[in-house]
Amino acid sequence: MVEWRIERLDDEAVPGSEPGSPAIGTAGISRSAAIFLRAAATRTRWSLRTGLRGLIGIVYPPACIACQAATGEAQALCPACWRGIGFIERPYCERLGTPFPVDLGAGLLSPAAIADPPVFARARAVCRFDGTARELVHRLKYGDRVELSLTLGRMMAQAGRELAADAELVLPVPLHRTRLWRRRFNQAAVLARAVSRETGLPLATTALARIRRTRQQVGLTRAQRADNLQGAFHVPVAMRSLVEGRRILLVDDVLTTGATVNAASRALLRAGASAVDVLTFARIVTDGREVTT
Repeated sequence: MVEWRIERLDDEAVPGSEPGSPAIGTAGISRSAAIFLRAAATRTRWSLRTGLRGLIGIVYPPACIACQAATGEAQALCPACWRGIGFIERPYCERLGTPFPVDLGAGLLSPAAIADPPVFARARAVCRFDGTARELVHRLKYGDRVELSLTLGRMMAQAGRELAADAELVLPVPLHRTRLWRRRFNQAAVLARAVSRETGLPLATTALARIRRTRQQVGLTRAQRADNLQGAFHVPVAMRSLVEGRRILLVDDVLTTGATVNAASRALLRAGASAVDVLTFARIVTDGREVTT
C-alpha cells in the first residue's frame, strides 16, 4: 500500500529566506521560483506514485482477502464476505466481551464473569469465530498468509480502541520454541505488530515467554485447559522492568475459553504489570454465552 506524505513548503526550506541571508543574485533563483519548482517536483512525485499504483493494480488487480473476488482496493473484503462476519458490538459483557442478546444497560457483567472472574481485566474481539472470520484466521495461521495481519490488525485496533487508550505496551501471546519452529511464525506476534502500528503503542515481542510445551487445547474441557497451561508462561528477569507497573494489551488470534490468556495474564501480573487487557480478532461464542469445550 502506497503511503502518501504531504511535504510542507515554508520559508525555512527556501534558500536565501533566512533572516539576514544575502539576496539571491542573478546566478540563483528567486524565492517564488524556488517554491514553484518544489511544488512542481512534489506534483511530479505524486503523479509517478499514482501511475505506479495504477500499473500494479492492472497487473495485480485488488481482490478480496477471503474469497478473491474483485474489490476496489487491496487488502479489503468484498461486500459478501463483509456481511459474512459476525461483528461483536455493544451490548456485551464489560469483562469478557461476550455479546448479550438484548441491551439491558451499560456496564453489565455476564453470569460467567461474575461466577468465575477472569485473571485479565477486559477482553474484546472483532467478531465471532465462524464464517468468513474462521476462514481468515485459518489462512493466516495455517496458510502462511502473513499479509492478512494488516487488515485484521486494523480491525482489531478499531474494536479495541478503548483498551488501547489505557494500554502502555502491546504483547503477543507467545508460542513455545518448538511449535514456533514448526509453524515458522507466531500469528499472535504478527497481529500484535499490526495493532502496535495502528495504535502507536510500543511492542515487546519477547517480554513474555512460553517456557513449557503444552498439548493441543482442542477438545479439552475448561478445567483441562487450565491444568494444561499451568506454569506455561514466564516473564524473563531481563524483561521485568519493561512490564512492571504498566498496563498490558495482550494480543492473540482467537479467544475460546480464556484459559490461555488467563495463564499469560497471571504471569504478567506476577511480574508486576498493573493490569492486562486482551484483544483478539475472533472469539467463540454461542447464543451470547462462552463456549466451554
